[in-house]
Amino acid sequence: MNPAGVMQKFGSTSKVAAAFVVLMLLVAFALVFGGGKEQRYVVVEFDQVNSVYKNSDVKVLGVPIGKIESLTPRGDVVRVKLSYDPKYKLPADVKAVVVSPSIVGDRFIQLAPAYNGGPVLKDGGFIPVDRTAVPVELDQVYQSLDDLSVALGPKGANKEGSLSNLIDNTARQFDGQGAQLNTTIRNFAKLSTTLSNNKDELFGSLREVGDFVKLLKINDSSVRAFNSSTAQVSTVLAGERIDLEKTLKALSLALVDVNGLVKENRGTLRANIKNLESVTKVLASRQSEVAESTINAPTALSNVSLAYYAKFGTLNTRSNIPELAAGSLESPATFLCALLGESSAEPGTCQTLKDLAAQFPPSPVPLPRSAAASQSDFPQLEQVHTFLSDMLAVN
Repeated sequence: MNPAGVMQKFGSTSKVAAAFVVLMLLVAFALVFGGGKEQRYVVVEFDQVNSVYKNSDVKVLGVPIGKIESLTPRGDVVRVKLSYDPKYKLPADVKAVVVSPSIVGDRFIQLAPAYNGGPVLKDGGFIPVDRTAVPVELDQVYQSLDDLSVALGPKGANKEGSLSNLIDNTARQFDGQGAQLNTTIRNFAKLSTTLSNNKDELFGSLREVGDFVKLLKINDSSVRAFNSSTAQVSTVLAGERIDLEKTLKALSLALVDVNGLVKENRGTLRANIKNLESVTKVLASRQSEVAESTINAPTALSNVSLAYYAKFGTLNTRSNIPELAAGSLESPATFLCALLGESSAEPGTCQTLKDLAAQFPPSPVPLPRSAAASQSDFPQLEQVHTFLSDMLAVN
């Protein structure tokens, strides 16, 4: 084999391998320093961030989604910059809470609530301090317990033994009442459960009471006037209580008598009520006629009163018989039919009278139109009189 050819071939292979290694290094550099997914950021302000450090976890529902980038004090708050994976969405009103998983150990920041639709927090968003919370420190708990013990100790509420006396008296009061106290607590728990289950109705009732009180406030003067009138009535009743007592006693006796009367005459009353019911039905069916009579009755009674002639004790009336006969009657029979309220074309009494009147010829003299005419001015009335006399003679 030619050594020069081998060296030439080995040199070309080395160049290819070196180029491949350089390419892989460039890809790794791009992935480490410039590649990957772009992070999103949010700035949060806390009152304090004890045991929270850079690179501490940022979680949603306990799942890590990012890291703490920096912590910067700003006056009385601490500004924390967070980064999180852009595949996670946060609601626009998201809150931040510092969570302590244990007494000893690093803490993390929890973002809540989880996104469930609606506006999304933009990249570089801001969460103010009023939407953040931090856990109570153990030192604060100890300090609160110490303050409580001092307040209740010999230099505080028990300085003169008041607290000790209260405890002793309470112990004596509850001595032997354990079962009753237990029952009371259980009943109170049931009451609380009932109130909780019916809170809508309870608050609705309270709102209605509030509306009622508001209405009373608006009508304060009317309410005061009503109370004053009620007080005056009460004063009058108090002054007349003896008479009122006698009246009520007499009324009670009368009711007893009425009760006995009703029992004794129950059948008669039932029959009267049934008859009254029928009368009421008739009146209801004739409502229009009753209404018309009610309207016309005063006028008719007034006319009767005006027609009465006290000097002779008579009713002065004006009869329209002559005008009626002259205007619409052809014969005495037709006149009588009109008085009977029947038509001359209908069979019956009117037809019988018409047949009988046919035997008497009508008078050719017309009736006068004057209401003041005398009886001699009405020859047809004389014919009617003669006709009736003949009818009576025939019968």
